[in-house]
Amino acid sequence: MAQDVLVFCEQRDGVFRTIALENLAAGRSISAETGGQCVALSAGTGGGADEGLLASHGAEKVLTVEDEKLARYSPELLLQVLDAAVKEVDPAVVIFGATAMGKDLAPRLTAKLGVSIAPDCTGLDWDDGKLVAARPIYAGKATIKFRMNSEPAIVSVRPKAFAAGEPAEGASAETSSLSVSLDTATVKYDLKEVLKSGGATVDLTEADIIVSGGRGMKAAENFKLVEDLADALGGVVGASRAVVDADWRPHSEQVGQTGKVVSPTLYVACGISGAIQHVAGMRSSKTIVAINKDAEAPIFNLADYGIVGDTLEVLPAMTEKIRVMRAGE
Repeated sequence: MAQDVLVFCEQRDGVFRTIALENLAAGRSISAETGGQCVALSAGTGGGADEGLLASHGAEKVLTVEDEKLARYSPELLLQVLDAAVKEVDPAVVIFGATAMGKDLAPRLTAKLGVSIAPDCTGLDWDDGKLVAARPIYAGKATIKFRMNSEPAIVSVRPKAFAAGEPAEGASAETSSLSVSLDTATVKYDLKEVLKSGGATVDLTEADIIVSGGRGMKAAENFKLVEDLADALGGVVGASRAVVDADWRPHSEQVGQTGKVVSPTLYVACGISGAIQHVAGMRSSKTIVAINKDAEAPIFNLADYGIVGDTLEVLPAMTEKIRVMRAGE
């Protein structure tokens, strides 16, 4: 019976993303139950990523594939890498992040292997030789559990569902190169250029603090108040769907069912009513602060702390108070 857990460690520009370290924590917890190893898969261009970081976060073995053909994201080439890694490791479980990349790759590997998948999971457990995966349904109002009968069980894990934890000093892992002859004939398109937008360098799904604005901000220019509070708190800016649809903010900042699902330590909802579409994307936040002039707004039913007042007046006062407090630290 397969026992190892294979974790696809997503990287960007040669740096492992936080979700990779979180998934190693998930993988290690499962491999401790299966009696196997937590195996990390690193695929990219040569000389970039720090495989030692993977060992310090729980990887007991690291498989690397370094090829210039992987300099740009290519699902067809990465699928070849993943297929080779599965044949090499013969894992009981394969873990992806529920990110844009993970949501693209995990179903492809699932179809390739003819097995089943549990997407966007928030919990994993090992019971009687099978993986049990939990994921939210009905916009987060309930949780469903799956017993994965096919092998390997493929899952994608929601960012922040597992804590990456502090790196273990002196940890080491067996590192080996996985031999894969990448067939570029399978690539269906040629990526010429990636245009990066300005703004925050931290992805919403990886942020610990998010300050989001909604229609209650009244105009695009008023989002400067949201930006100021996010800056004072050391967080990033999010937005509701209504705001994005109105072209006040880019889609990359949209939180919700059709945007990004986030689980920060602190979520501040500014002028957001709490429509179910938005709540589905942020209800798992550790602490929620809501600011709205409507005392009956649904967002207050979810919030840990609520401020009833004009958002355009509350935000400057809150930002100033936080800056004063931080200056005294």
